[in-house]
Amino acid sequence: MKTISPVEASRLCANGGAVLVDVREPDEHAREKIAGAVSLPLSSWDGSQLDAGPLIFHCRSGARTEVQAYRLKQKAGDCDWFILEGGLDGWRRAGLPIARDARQPLELQRQVQLAAGSMVALGTLAGLLLSPWFFGVPLFVGSGLTFAGASGFCGMARLLARAPWNRRVPLGAA
Repeated sequence: MKTISPVEASRLCANGGAVLVDVREPDEHAREKIAGAVSLPLSSWDGSQLDAGPLIFHCRSGARTEVQAYRLKQKAGDCDWFILEGGLDGWRRAGLPIARDARQPLELQRQVQLAAGSMVALGTLAGLLLSPWFFGVPLFVGSGLTFAGASGFCGMARLLARAPWNRRVPLGAA
């Protein structure tokens, strides 16, 4: 696994024609990204979309790309490829520009965390103050999260994805 610093990656993209590849999900990429990065989520591409190198893969923190390094090498083929040290967060810490679109909804994973955490906290508080029956709420949420982790299916994420605030704002819309 070869890593590259954000400053070196920026120079390589500007001078050497390297391609930044964002392996995060589309909802993550829509809200915050490195300008010019190509969005190719790990969950939905096979590498055939990329035929030029060098390639610089990145996620938010760098952890996802490090864990998937072998898979990324397979997808990159014979071209030169790197993993961006620290991912998008490292790019930001290096003082390099980030494109943000606050009109886009929060990432779905964060929405699930906010909803589940709120339900657990409120259910526990209601169980302590109002009735022990409310302890069923955190039990239900915890069971749902356990099922999601084991099966890969998250009912709460599916419901939240259909929420009105998760309608994407088209690029260029005021």
